[in-house]
Amino acid sequence: SAETPPKEKYVRNIIMGSHKEGGASTFWSYALNLPLSSNSMISWKFCYVLHKLLRDGHRNAVADSYRRCRNVKDMGVLWGNLHDRYGHIVALSAKYLCLKMEFHAKHKVIPGNLEASDETVEREAGTDMTKVLDMTNELLDYMDAGLKMAETVLRQLDANGAKSTTPAGQCRLTPLIPLILDCSFLYHFSVRLMFKLHSRIAPDVLLGHRERFRDLFTSLTQFFDRAREMEFFKSVIQIPDLPDAPPNFLRAAALAEYKKPVVVMPGEEQHEEEEVEPQPEFRESAQIPQYYLLSQMGGSEAPVEQRETETESLRRELEVLKPELQLIKNEAQRCVTELKAQVNRLEAEVEEQRTHKQVAMVENEHLRMEVEALRCTNVANVGAQIGYKEADSEAQAAELRFTQLKERHAELVTSHADLMKKNAETVKMLSSTKQDQDDLLRAKKQLESELENLRQQSSNMVRPLQPLTHNCRHLLSGTQLNSTLAGLQAEREVLLRSVREQEAELNSLRQQAQLHHSSMEQERQRSSMELGSLHAQLQQQACREGELAQKLQEEQFCLLQCAVVEAEGIILDAVAKVDDPIHVRCISSPDYLVNRAEITLGSIDKMQQSHLVYLGNRNDASGLLRAVTQFSHLAADTIVNGAATSHSAPTDQADRLTDSCRDCANHCLQFLKDLKFQASLQRADPSAIRYTVQRILALGQDLRPKGQDVLKEELGSMVDKEMIATSTAIEEAVLRMDVRTHESHRLQTPDMTTPGDGAASVTEFYAKNSRWTEGLISASKAVGWGATQLLDSADRVVGENGTYEELIACSHEIAGSTAQLVAASKVKADRNNKKLKTLQQASRHVNDMAAVVVSSTKHGQMQISDHGVMDFSGMSLIKLKKEEMEAQVKVLQLESQLEQERVRLGELRKRHYDLGVSGTGTDAEPGVLTC
Repeated sequence: SAETPPKEKYVRNIIMGSHKEGGASTFWSYALNLPLSSNSMISWKFCYVLHKLLRDGHRNAVADSYRRCRNVKDMGVLWGNLHDRYGHIVALSAKYLCLKMEFHAKHKVIPGNLEASDETVEREAGTDMTKVLDMTNELLDYMDAGLKMAETVLRQLDANGAKSTTPAGQCRLTPLIPLILDCSFLYHFSVRLMFKLHSRIAPDVLLGHRERFRDLFTSLTQFFDRAREMEFFKSVIQIPDLPDAPPNFLRAAALAEYKKPVVVMPGEEQHEEEEVEPQPEFRESAQIPQYYLLSQMGGSEAPVEQRETETESLRRELEVLKPELQLIKNEAQRCVTELKAQVNRLEAEVEEQRTHKQVAMVENEHLRMEVEALRCTNVANVGAQIGYKEADSEAQAAELRFTQLKERHAELVTSHADLMKKNAETVKMLSSTKQDQDDLLRAKKQLESELENLRQQSSNMVRPLQPLTHNCRHLLSGTQLNSTLAGLQAEREVLLRSVREQEAELNSLRQQAQLHHSSMEQERQRSSMELGSLHAQLQQQACREGELAQKLQEEQFCLLQCAVVEAEGIILDAVAKVDDPIHVRCISSPDYLVNRAEITLGSIDKMQQSHLVYLGNRNDASGLLRAVTQFSHLAADTIVNGAATSHSAPTDQADRLTDSCRDCANHCLQFLKDLKFQASLQRADPSAIRYTVQRILALGQDLRPKGQDVLKEELGSMVDKEMIATSTAIEEAVLRMDVRTHESHRLQTPDMTTPGDGAASVTEFYAKNSRWTEGLISASKAVGWGATQLLDSADRVVGENGTYEELIACSHEIAGSTAQLVAASKVKADRNNKKLKTLQQASRHVNDMAAVVVSSTKHGQMQISDHGVMDFSGMSLIKLKKEEMEAQVKVLQLESQLEQERVRLGELRKRHYDLGVSGTGTDAEPGVLTC
């Protein structure tokens, strides 16, 4: 586990063991017991040894290791999720080794060290351009994984400031040696196959492959140049120079100019001969007697009798030592067994502790990630927008690919229909051919029957002539008999010639029938072969179409997962704002909350419909992507505005509204979690979200202010009356307190009408904005009432009938009312209005004076309460105990009274909220959070 490179002699022993065993089963039996999940250093060295074994080990080592590919992949995934010094490069190395094993398991003719001839690679690729294209992609993926691993190793080496000559640097760089060997062969094979593709496929189709190869060529050049500069690689490997530019695949003559890069490892063969060859000689020499070895070193002149004597004595000593040696071996074996059992037990305990430690580290990492996510809440919205744009662009790209797949599917359907038509025509032609053959057979049988009839007729005609000839011989004589016989013989010859002609015609018909039959048989075989090939093509096209459809569905689901992850981030950001102390100062109106909740309910219905559509057709997730994105933004807006509305609501309703917002967020996250996995996609249901949003909507409607029973026509005159009454009350209070008289006009309201309001007069303006006017009237009343109450409290304190607490409460009330009046005025007033600025200055002055009143009151109260020190020196123990008990009773009474008054204050505020207009100006601009 030390940060040093693996010793080459141990690696060579493992490789030699694989050749002796004929595989890698023993290696994996030991490798599975290594602590690969708890020690990244051991995992890094294990990846290097496995890479060397796949390259230089027995040819069966690839197949044996491929069966353990899942273990290597799980190890890489584990270390990829952990932030360890070697964790990231272990994950990349594991990914590269898995691709290597999969490639060589699929293409068995290419060995693990990639030392295959060009003819072997081209023969493995074949002439089918689809197979050549697949093999090219596999080679590019193979090389890309290796280059990413090399780039990460070199980047970490620079970040840690390690040098290539130190043990730590060599520990990181040693696994790059076999990687350089692999990359040189992968580059060569990729160039050969790219030229082959460009000779058969249009260049426009291979544009993406050329761009990817150009990127890999640049990365490979940088890797080779960087490695060539390091001292570590200069002594162990000779790295070739690559050309300045990648090969021009569009020019076929460039293949003749291309030169294969060759990597040379000096001294490798010498080391193998020095350490590999002596091993079998040592084993053989161990069986030779020791005197023979001595004789080989210089005792060759010893007599034969002396040698035999020494041999016999040595043999007797060996026989004596054998039982002792066997006892020692048995004892050592027993000790080894016990120690192995103890080691296994201790390793099990250590592994269990490592597992617990690993779980703790994972939990710690999750907590750290959550904290980091909470810290990044300020940029989450920007990230969400970017993620939405990326998801939208990916969705458009997916739609484009889906359109292309649809066109390809239409072409396949058309070709399938043509093949079916051709198949039907072939079957029809075959049936007509069979019918013609049957007709020929029937004609053949008919001709045979006719020939047989002619033969019978001929025999019947000849048979009557024989007795006639016999009679004629007796009755006729001379010339008459001869003429009669000649006539009969001529007639017979005619009949026989007719029979021979019909037999010749029948034979020709038979030959024609056989020829036709053989041609029909050949046609039938050819049709069967064509039909089989057509069926195979149809099956291949159907399989290809299924693979494309499956790939499209996987891509669509990946896009959906990306959109769901972004939506979860938006919802988590909204929940973070609910619990953020800074957000407590932000308020929103119930009207805006109701508006957001109604729109959110609409988006939930749309998302549910899109979900059903996607379940019916997994090839298109664009509708669900848009619905999820819109829903996440609207739901987060509803949660944030619900929390802001609760800040200005009564206690009970605020608690219910906040709880509803949190429940809404939890249900949203659960629904998005169900959408993110294939297993739970079917049962994803937003009904709980809809119910929670409806509850938020109902709470927002309950929080809407109940307007006073005042006609809109009366609002304009009421504002002037209330302003006059407020000014009068303030003037009276100011005169009573003998304050400067010019401050009595500071609370005049600024001009509210603006050029764009469309109101012909101030009265019409107040009537048009009735709800805002009610808030302004309420604020002005509160200011006048607060000033009057402050002065009355001061009079009672001077007359020793009041308390200092009344002065403090009145000061707070008048400061709050003044701020409410200013906030209400700012909603409709022009930003550059001079009276508004005067009103703001007056408000700040009132706040300062109220603070002075409060501090002075508290100071005076402290002076009055500090009249002397309590003297309990004259009290006895019982008296002190009694006084202490009475004091405790009074404290409990005061605490109970304080709690009751707090409850009463809450109920009063709740009742005041129900009767009056909530907020100052939020009804005029319902969509803006007021902080």
